[in-house]
Amino acid sequence: MPDGPKRLITILSNFTFLGVAFQSYFPYNHHVFMRQNLKKQDSLELQMLKSNPGLMPILRDGELISVTLIEKGRRAVYFNVPKVGTGVIYGIELINAKDILKKLEIGDVVTAKVVSPENEDGLIELSLIEAGKQKAWEELKEFRENGEPFPAKVTGSNSGGLLLDAKGVQGFLPASQLSNEHYPQSDSGDRSKVAEELKEFIGQSLDVKIININPRTNKLILSEREVETENVKDLLKEYNVGDEVSCIVSGVADFGAFVKFADQPEVEGLIHISELSHNMLDNPKEVVAVGDMVKAKIAEIKEGRVSLSLKALQSDPWNKVSESFKEGEKIKGEVYKLNPFGALVKIGHDLMGLIHVSEFGSVEELKQNLEAGKNYDFVIASIKPDEKRIVLKMAGGAPASTPTPPQVDIDAGNAQEEIKIDGEESV
Repeated sequence: MPDGPKRLITILSNFTFLGVAFQSYFPYNHHVFMRQNLKKQDSLELQMLKSNPGLMPILRDGELISVTLIEKGRRAVYFNVPKVGTGVIYGIELINAKDILKKLEIGDVVTAKVVSPENEDGLIELSLIEAGKQKAWEELKEFRENGEPFPAKVTGSNSGGLLLDAKGVQGFLPASQLSNEHYPQSDSGDRSKVAEELKEFIGQSLDVKIININPRTNKLILSEREVETENVKDLLKEYNVGDEVSCIVSGVADFGAFVKFADQPEVEGLIHISELSHNMLDNPKEVVAVGDMVKAKIAEIKEGRVSLSLKALQSDPWNKVSESFKEGEKIKGEVYKLNPFGALVKIGHDLMGLIHVSEFGSVEELKQNLEAGKNYDFVIASIKPDEKRIVLKMAGGAPASTPTPPQVDIDAGNAQEEIKIDGEESV
């Protein structure tokens, strides 16, 4: 039992005895006698504690303290709590802490959490398991406040990201917070495919930073990208927008190609599919492959991320479109893709034209008359270089009586961008 409570119980017992004896002689005034003397004794105790607060520290629920193991029993384990008294672990807390207790010897010092400063037996109820969790959260808070990275082991995954063991606490790392090197190479929307890629990280250790933490809700959100960003930011100080850099293609995804700087492999950037070529591409693999050495132009540097362009270093075919084609000219072209608004046609010189669906009356008729990959005869109806637009018609007239096609806003040299037709948008 703690020294303080023992001391008070002894005092009260003595005065209770005196009170009983006193009551037999002064039955009406013994309460006054008790109150006055206890008040004097309490004042003395309080004065001693005020002048020497270290004599008996006041414990609070949830406080972490250092305790020394003094006795192991089958139903309870006892610890010495310096300057306070004796602590105990029993019941469910004892069961939960059995693995920890197996490793402890008499005299070992450990950190425990105060569950109750004093139970009915005058003992301090402790928890080792809760102490470990709370200590881990406090350590994680320090990492967050200091912005320090630390290693965490991947224990599981799903289509949204990875589960990690961070100092004994489970954290979540969204796929969007992976480094460029580890980011899933498929962005086609196939969640099962992404989940399969993420499974490969289970068992690995990643250096991460904390971007969100809330111990009360057991919320811990981690980021690998933040670690990479901090390192890359310093390296990127040597580069500027507009610089031409030699790169090695490190990965190819549906939305573009990842490249590493040849002179600084730690720096990795992205070339979006729309910046790979002036031509329309269905897949970046039509232009690049992993391991290719390419020269690209830095288009943007923002928050440690680098966007580059291959197209910026290529001659724009629209600059010489008037030399390559004339309105009314009859040409052969290969149908590249059929869309609800018409067909995109490769007409040579790295240019594309559009024949609108209204030339055929309906999408069904369009599909009946044109097939992707085949060549047909066309006539250039109009050329507008400033708008990067070439409108085509079928040579010999439309296959059926149809109205004149409407004006179509299309950047046929960069068909990855949105196409506006009659106020509507399509991709």
